[in-house]
Amino acid sequence: MQFALSIPKATFGLPIAVAALVAVNSVGFAGFDLYASGTGGYDFSYPQCSRTAPAASFGVVGINRGYPFNDYNNCLAAEFAAAAKTGNVAAYINTGYDATYAKIDGRHVTPVCASSSQAVGGSLQQQAAWAVGCSEAERDIAHLSSQSVRPPSAWWLDVETSNSWSSSDLSLNRYAIDGIIARLRQGTSAPVGIYSTSNQWNAITGGFRAPVDADWIGTGQRTLTQAKPYCSAVGFTGARVWLVQYVSTFDRDYAC
Repeated sequence: MQFALSIPKATFGLPIAVAALVAVNSVGFAGFDLYASGTGGYDFSYPQCSRTAPAASFGVVGINRGYPFNDYNNCLAAEFAAAAKTGNVAAYINTGYDATYAKIDGRHVTPVCASSSQAVGGSLQQQAAWAVGCSEAERDIAHLSSQSVRPPSAWWLDVETSNSWSSSDLSLNRYAIDGIIARLRQGTSAPVGIYSTSNQWNAITGGFRAPVDADWIGTGQRTLTQAKPYCSAVGFTGARVWLVQYVSTFDRDYAC
């Protein structure tokens, strides 16, 4: 992930898609923890193309090359196959919002997501932001499927300030994130979680209580001993903390 060493909670009414895509609410998500407490794993993406996957209990593989709507990780299939040997391979997607993304074209907003966004409560600009998020997820789902890999055990959203976000209207960022979650929820029971830090999450969303199953904290620490205490932290979305990341030669992860 791009974060290596890389606000008070705001009230936000979740947009609800009542169209065929999916209806998102704040209850009824996966009640199980996908990761056995005390086990270790890793996350790889395009920067680790030449690295051999380490022995681990789980792996998380990045689909993009650091940004949404960008070129994809050209080692995705190989990294996914290697991580699948652990028996627990998840996927993460890079996320972001920018007004220039809100175009129905061959690169950004898809016709399906544009249509579904019309059933989302909110202003036209907020609906457009939701369509952006939905399209980010839709394109990543399609790309992962094109690689002929097994379905991921979970989906993680990489939410970081290094990507483009609205600084003038945080509601647009929240709608975009909600659109991603809604699309990932469609037709799958796989858990959906967020990777971020409290500071970045609050700066981007104002403390959005996202409708997700779990949080994954980028601690910025160098050792497992330093990272473990983050397991007892309150998740930045309000969800349980499933994983904490620390950086030792490469990104390592510990299951809380």
